[in-house]
Amino acid sequence: MKYGAAARDTLDFELAYRPPYDWPGLGAFLGARAIAGVETVGEGVYRRTARIALDNREHLGWLEVRPSPKKPALRVSVSASLAKVLPPVLSRIKALTDLACHPAEVGQALGALAKTRPGLRVPGAFDGFEVAVRAILGQLISVPAARTLAGRFAAAFGDPVETPFEGLTTVFPDAARVADTSPARVAKLGMPAARARSVIALARAVADGSLELMPNADIEATLERLRALPGVGEWTAQYIAMRALAWPDAFPHTDLGVMKALGESDPKRVLAAGEAWRPWRAYAVMHLWHSLAKE
Repeated sequence: MKYGAAARDTLDFELAYRPPYDWPGLGAFLGARAIAGVETVGEGVYRRTARIALDNREHLGWLEVRPSPKKPALRVSVSASLAKVLPPVLSRIKALTDLACHPAEVGQALGALAKTRPGLRVPGAFDGFEVAVRAILGQLISVPAARTLAGRFAAAFGDPVETPFEGLTTVFPDAARVADTSPARVAKLGMPAARARSVIALARAVADGSLELMPNADIEATLERLRALPGVGEWTAQYIAMRALAWPDAFPHTDLGVMKALGESDPKRVLAAGEAWRPWRAYAVMHLWHSLAKE
C-alpha cells in the first residue's frame, strides 16, 4: 500500500526533529531486530502493530513512520482504530524514534566518535515490555537468532490483528498474558528454562505494577528492580534502560560489540573510557556498534 492510499482509514501527522537525523541508521537497527508479524522495515518505512490499553479497554491497530521528503520531520500514519488513544501512540512513536534528541549537544560530548554519523539516534521503544522481553530472549545469542525467537514468542502469545500489510498480523502480548503463562511453555519456543523463568518474572513485575518500563520511570530504582529479577544482569538492565527507559547515559559496558569496537577486553577499562562521553553514553554505544558494521 502506498502512503496515503488509505487516508480515509488513517490519521496522518508530521513530527518535527532537530537535524541531522540518521533515518537509515535507525531503520537498519530496527530492521535487524524486527519481530515477524509485529514489525516490518523496508524501502525507508517502519511499520508495526500496536496495542494500547485505556480505561480498561484495549485498542489494537497499526502505524507507519517514514521521513518527510521536504522538511525535518517524520510522517506518521496511524490506523483509525487507534483514534481514541492518539496521545500515547504519538508519545510512544517519539520515544521509539528519539525525536527529543539534541544532535549538537550529543556531538559536542562525543567529539570524533560522532563525526561520521552526526544524526545517529538511540532507538527507543514503542512498548517497553516488548523491548525488555527481546533483551532477555537475546541473551548470549546472535541478533538474527533473537529475532527468530521473538517472532515465535509473538506468534505463540500475541493476538491477531487486521492490517493492510501482509507482514503485520500480530500484536505483541501484554505483560498480564505472559505472567499467566508457565515457564515450560515459554521454554518450548527454544530457550533454556532459566531464561524462560526470567521472562515470566519480568512479566509478573510489569503486570503487578512494581516495574514500570517507560521513559519517565525513575532510572536508579528501575535498574535496581531489573537487577533483582532472576537472570537479569548488568548488560540486560543497561540495554533496557537505554531503549525502554530512554536513558541517554545507559552504558552496557560488558557488551562484546562495545568492547570489540574499543579494542578492549576488560569491562572495567571500557567503563572508565565511557566517562568521557557522559551524559550521552547510550549514543556512544550506538556509534560503536555502527562502527563494527563497516568491518
